[in-house]
Amino acid sequence: MSEVVKPKPRFGVMRLTDAASYRLPLAGFVSILHRISGLLMFVLLPFILYLLDKSVTSENSFSYFQAFTSNVFVKLVILALSWAYLHHFCAGIRHLFMDLHVGLDKNSARQSAVGVLVISLVLTALVALKLFGAF
Repeated sequence: MSEVVKPKPRFGVMRLTDAASYRLPLAGFVSILHRISGLLMFVLLPFILYLLDKSVTSENSFSYFQAFTSNVFVKLVILALSWAYLHHFCAGIRHLFMDLHVGLDKNSARQSAVGVLVISLVLTALVALKLFGAF
């Protein structure tokens, strides 16, 4: 008697190869972006504090860093950090409301996730306009 042994399906385990076919809800997407923005800020914080320390030591170092930040690539990095901060801040406020049991149902969670994305992107666009000299 030879039987074909079928592997049991494993529920709750998602492999990396399954990630492309998995449809993540918008609230989950905002949550992942919240984690990524927090990690980005955490990793780059020592570098930013080092640059701040060096820029306030003298007028020459300040003018050097002012010229350094006029580069387009550096402005894009600053813009990415600004987005990380603004998104993390907005998503953090969303999580604080969720801790107060406000907006936990599916429809409210989706609306607050859209709100976080829209508000953080609008604020980042304003920072970009200021950074690139529109006003």
